[in-house]
Amino acid sequence: MDSLTVVRRTLDYETLPVPEPGHGEVLVAIKAVSLNYRDLLVAGGKYPHFASDVVLASDAAGEVAAVGAGVTRFAVGDRVAGNFFQGWFDGDYRREYGRTSLGGAIHGVLATARVFDQRGLVRVPDHLSWEEAATLPCAAVTAWHALSSTKPGDTILILGTGGVAIFGLQFAKLRGARVIITSSSDEKLSKARALGADDTINYRTTPDWEAEVLRLTDGRGADNVLELGGAGTLGKSIASVRPGGQVSVIGVVTGTTETINIAAILPNVRLQGIYVGSVAMFEEMNRAIALHQLRPVIDSVFGFDRAADALAHLESAQHFGKVVIA
Repeated sequence: MDSLTVVRRTLDYETLPVPEPGHGEVLVAIKAVSLNYRDLLVAGGKYPHFASDVVLASDAAGEVAAVGAGVTRFAVGDRVAGNFFQGWFDGDYRREYGRTSLGGAIHGVLATARVFDQRGLVRVPDHLSWEEAATLPCAAVTAWHALSSTKPGDTILILGTGGVAIFGLQFAKLRGARVIITSSSDEKLSKARALGADDTINYRTTPDWEAEVLRLTDGRGADNVLELGGAGTLGKSIASVRPGGQVSVIGVVTGTTETINIAAILPNVRLQGIYVGSVAMFEEMNRAIALHQLRPVIDSVFGFDRAADALAHLESAQHFGKVVIA
C-alpha cells in the first residue's frame, strides 16, 4: 500500500501517504463503508459539530494491514470495524465522547485505509461479507442499544424502514418481541412483513397512526417506540407508548424542534435519548449476530468512485435497509 485515498465532506477525493501506526495503533485497509443520514448533514454543512475538512462517514469494515508497538487486541489479517465513538469503551455516555465521533468531530472512514487506536476497534462476525459488516457501527449498535431492555412478548413500534429501523426489526424479533412498523410505502411494508414484522401501518394513508397503534394493542400501547423521525413524529410516538413505556429518541430526519404535550409524559413515560453506543455494546451485539447468523439488510452497493451517487440515493429516501460503498 503506497498511498491512500480519502473522501472529504465536500466529496473531494484526495491522495495521501500511508501513515505508520504508532504505539497502540492499527492500520486498517478499509473494504466497505455504509452511509447514515448524519453523513448527509455533515456533507451539507448542517451537522452541529464537524471539522471543515473532515473525512466523511463513520461506518466501515476492513482488514488489519499493520500494527504498531504495544498492540495486543489485534493482528494482521483480522477483520474489524471501528466504533462510532472512538473514546466510548464502556459505561454511560459522557459529553467528552462526542469529541471522538468518526466522520464528525474527527476524520471518518470513507477512505482506502485509516489508522485507529486499538481500543476503538472490534472484531466483526466471520459469516458477514465486508459490505454487511460495514453496516454495523452506527445503525446496528444504535438499534441494539435502544432495545437493550426488550423482553419476549414486548411490543416494539418502529418508525420507518431505514438502516436503524430494519436492524431494530431484526433485533426485536431476535429478542422475541412483537413489531409494528410504519412507512409511507406499501412495497417497503411488504418487505418488512417478509422480515418478520407482525403489523404494518402506512402513515400516509393512516395519518393518525398513533390511534392505529393503540387499536392494534387493544388500547395498551407499545412498550418501546424507536422514534426515528423527530419534529412532527415525537408527539405521536409519545401517544403510542404505554404508561411506563419508553420512547427511544434516535432520529432527527424531520427536524429537531417540536412542541409536545408534557401531560402525555406524566404516566411514567420515559424519553430516552439513544446516541449510538460503546465498544462493549458493539462487542455484545456482535456475539448475538454471530450466534444467530443474522445478516444485515443492504439496499444497494456503490463503487468507491460513486460516493456522491450513494449519498444522493440515501437522500432520496427510496432505500430499504443500508446504502453501502465498496
